Amino acid sequence: MSQVSVVIAGKTYRIACADGEEEHLEGLAAAFDSRIEDMRAAVGEIGDMRLHVMAAITIADELQDTKKRLAALDAEMAELRKFASTGDERTQMIEARLADGIQKAADRIERLARGLNAPAQG
Repeated sequence: MSQVSVVIAGKTYRIACADGEEEHLEGLAAAFDSRIEDMRAAVGEIGDMRLHVMAAITIADELQDTKKRLAALDAEMAELRKFASTGDERTQMIEARLADGIQKAADRIERLARGLNAPAQG
């Protein structure tokens, strides 16, 4: 288990993380710190706790919107897969009909060829 020191709103926090996750955690902390600074610039000094809560709520809102969009995309992908599967079944049916038609034509050609090659009776 590793530990990382991150700075958020001018305060240093020591946070534990899994080995190899240090850079990821530092990036998340930097993004959160940036969000707080953006909000501070927009609304002024309203206290660190309120800024932290507001930043967390806006990030949670974005996450919820992203989850909704992801669920919609998953549903769309499922429909596309279903459509593609149906298309594959139709293609297989068409191919089977074509193969049957070609076989019937080949049988007919073979019968005609045998008839042409048969000795003339008469």
